[in-house]
Parts: sequence; structure tokens; C-alpha cells
Amino acid sequence: MNIGDVSALSGVPAKTIRYYEDIGLIAPPRSANGYRVFGEADLHRLTFLGRARSLGFSIDDCRALLQLYEDNTRASADVKQIAQKHLARIDAKVEELTAMHRTLSHLIHACAGDNRPDCPILEDLATSPGPTRRSKA
Repeated sequence: MNIGDVSALSGVPAKTIRYYEDIGLIAPPRSANGYRVFGEADLHRLTFLGRARSLGFSIDDCRALLQLYEDNTRASADVKQIAQKHLARIDAKVEELTAMHRTLSHLIHACAGDNRPDCPILEDLATSPGPTRRSKA
């Protein structure tokens, strides 16, 4: 298969496939004319990577998961640990987004949205939340 075929079958864009090759996630052989030649194992690996990326796993996580997938002596505990760490990152992002949603909803509700210049949204954006925010120099 050529890159277009494997891209269509795996759902992974050709540009991404080239990137995965550049960073060593896949290593398709090359024909005499230099074209990549993909086999069923490459298609399976790309499908695996596409699914893992669609679940938000990082490239490093994908590399580790792919190595574990291809290791018949793996311990499922190692796979579970990677997935649990990723889920914890997702949970943290959900909490952060929930807090952002709550704050923005409150500010929108507090804003009259009329022709007057008073705006609690702008006032809040101009207020420093504490020592973690950089001051303008």
C-alpha cells in the first residue's frame, strides 16, 4: 500500500503518517524508487495510533502503549497505569473547564449587556487574581 491507501484505511492523515515516521513511531520500508511501502502491520499500527490519539493520549503515551501492545510479555498493569495517569490529566482539565464555565457564566449573568460602558466582564479581566498572575511591566 502507498501512503494514500494506508491513510484512507487507517483514518490517519498522510501528513501525520510522515510525522510519525519522522519521530520513529512507524518505520515503513521503502521501495527501490524511495516510496514508502506499507503492509498490514503498518496499517494496524497506524489505526492503533489514530485511536489512541483520538482518546487524547500524548505522543509519549502512544509510544509506550505501542511498545506494550507489541510486547507479548507485557503486564496489563503497565497499560492500566498509563491509562490511569491520562484519565487523571483529563479529570484535571474537566475541573479547570468547569471552573472557567462557572466564572464566565457568572460574569455574563452580571453584565447588563446594554449601551452603558460598565461591564463586569472587562472589570474582572482587568483584576489580578493573585500572585500567580504576571503584572504588566
